Amino acid sequence: MESDIRLMKGNEALAHAMIRYGADGYFGYPITPQSEVLETLEAEMPWESTGMVVLQAESEVAAVNMVYAGAGAGKAVCTSSSSPGMSLMQEGISFIAAAELPALLINCMRGGPGLGTIQPSQADYFQATKGGGHGDYRLITLAPSSVQEMCDFVALGWDLAFKYRTPAMILADGTVGQMMEKVILPEPRRRRTEEELREQCPWAVTGKKNRKRNIITSLELNAPAMEVINNNLQAKYKRIEENEVRCEALNTEDCEYLIVAFGSMARICEKAMELARKQGLNVGLLRPITLWPFPAKAIEQAARKAKGILVVELSAGQMIEDVKLAVNCQVDTRHYGRMGGMIPTPDEILGVLKEMFVK
Repeated sequence: MESDIRLMKGNEALAHAMIRYGADGYFGYPITPQSEVLETLEAEMPWESTGMVVLQAESEVAAVNMVYAGAGAGKAVCTSSSSPGMSLMQEGISFIAAAELPALLINCMRGGPGLGTIQPSQADYFQATKGGGHGDYRLITLAPSSVQEMCDFVALGWDLAFKYRTPAMILADGTVGQMMEKVILPEPRRRRTEEELREQCPWAVTGKKNRKRNIITSLELNAPAMEVINNNLQAKYKRIEENEVRCEALNTEDCEYLIVAFGSMARICEKAMELARKQGLNVGLLRPITLWPFPAKAIEQAARKAKGILVVELSAGQMIEDVKLAVNCQVDTRHYGRMGGMIPTPDEILGVLKEMFVK
């Protein structure tokens, strides 16, 4: 395999990127709109070319616990699902975070609550960024807005997960998972040897060989010891917040009105921004790439001269809370969202911005 250019869906790009990363295993369960991830892996049969394990589990609960086991052995393992399925995984994700294990999680969001619809949504923002399971934990959360980023964020997510020994999530809405674009697939990495794994992951459960036992657990019944574990986790999350914030800023230097959006909505808002500038409105766009850690400082800086901020989401309003905190509620911040799988147009967003702010 060599680096090449292809036309494919975002979900397909994820699967190819996993294989080329040198992944050890994928454990998943079909659910729309992310089923192509598993289907593509099964079609490519990487177990023959790289030795990667691909397994359709009995359920989402089974899949995430297989990831827990594989991550505990130091393997590069992954699962993907869509909103209701990801809800079923929350306990396992909490275990993985508490045990300080690297793992890659992918949520291709669809509309809810409940079974909702198979159409795209961004309403899992709280679940991903605030910790959908129990306890004080965080997920590094990457929000792609293109098929290329769906591909690129696989390597980025795993690299960050191993760097900080923590789970990372690619949080994509169904639009990005289903749309087709040109994508440049990366050069393949080979899978690590067992010797390299033991050297790079000395904490992993790989079989006791002339060393002390490694124990992987999220359980600690001694309260003072459990507090130490929690404090260590919070210190790690602080390091991540200091070093791993990512965002994209467009025309924010002179903007009178700032739009904040992520994923597919950022692309639609970019076109709305272009239309606004043609009409003489100085509109800028800030796209969070890491939803956690959140680019609060970048938003605060971009909004210093702004008369208003419009937060556009495929939800009733979730990220807007973090935007308001970023500007300390000092800038008029409004929300516009569509739900149930409905997607706004650039003209619609521009019209809303004018109605809210331009008197």
